[in-house]
Amino acid sequence: MDRFQEMQSFVAVVNAGSFVRAADALETSKAAVSRHVAELEQRLGARLLNRTTRKLSLTDDGQAFYHHCLEILESIEEAEADLSARSGEASGRVRVSAPVTFGILYLAPLWGKFLALHPRVTLDVSLSDRTVDPVEEGYDLVIRIASAPHPTLIGRKLATSRIVLCASPAYLETHGEPVHPHELAGHDVIAYSYWASRDEWRFEGPQGPVQASVHPRLTANSGDTCRAAALAHQGIILQPDFLVGEDLRAGRLKELMPQYRSVELGLYALYSSRKHLPLKLRHLIDFLADAFRRPAWQAADGKTSARVRR
Repeated sequence: MDRFQEMQSFVAVVNAGSFVRAADALETSKAAVSRHVAELEQRLGARLLNRTTRKLSLTDDGQAFYHHCLEILESIEEAEADLSARSGEASGRVRVSAPVTFGILYLAPLWGKFLALHPRVTLDVSLSDRTVDPVEEGYDLVIRIASAPHPTLIGRKLATSRIVLCASPAYLETHGEPVHPHELAGHDVIAYSYWASRDEWRFEGPQGPVQASVHPRLTANSGDTCRAAALAHQGIILQPDFLVGEDLRAGRLKELMPQYRSVELGLYALYSSRKHLPLKLRHLIDFLADAFRRPAWQAADGKTSARVRR
């Protein structure tokens, strides 16, 4: 058995937390990964993993061996990256995780352009609005929209997005237009379930910070769902300008209380700490940074603009 393959399977299982997810990451079968780890343990004469029906954990021997394997695999990856850099051509697979709506609207049109520039690179893109751990889940790059990058990850800020309070003119004609955040408690609101503050919406006003308690009529884990409900005149939403910018420009939605600003979020490209960034990943990050140098949802004066121009 190839020792490299054994170590690669073992590290993938530890990082992914399961044989099934490790097999997905390695693009092979669960049976093959299980066989590699079993043969590794047999050859070493030591049990590396504690296996239960609920979870996997490392034994003491497994913990020590895992760190050795990481060093070896990273050294191999660095050697390959160095050779790629010498040849000037990036190659290999890059696994990317990105938010659903942003991934569809703004990233999907870019992937083909990047692949055309780097024909030896392959992309594996997964869309999810939950917080993804690139180390545990085997992603090379995570695109995240947040107030700050994760402290344990290396990040590059690509752009910013303003969070906008808005509603349809028809809703406002029926229910009235709030002039202070505290009035939101008496309005129908559509809430995004992944906001960290949940049903406490925070603003920065002329006299300082204001916190408003809201009572959602609808809560959804999809910004698109929140937007659709607002366009159907069902309530007030708090959503990023990259999603509602076109609706604001067209008059389908109206920004409320602009003197009370919500948060501004950063668009980050995040990856785990490594001594040498693989050429394929470096090219992808540089490509995205260039693509979002002038975000399509922002006009030259910084105001909300249209969605991505395809």
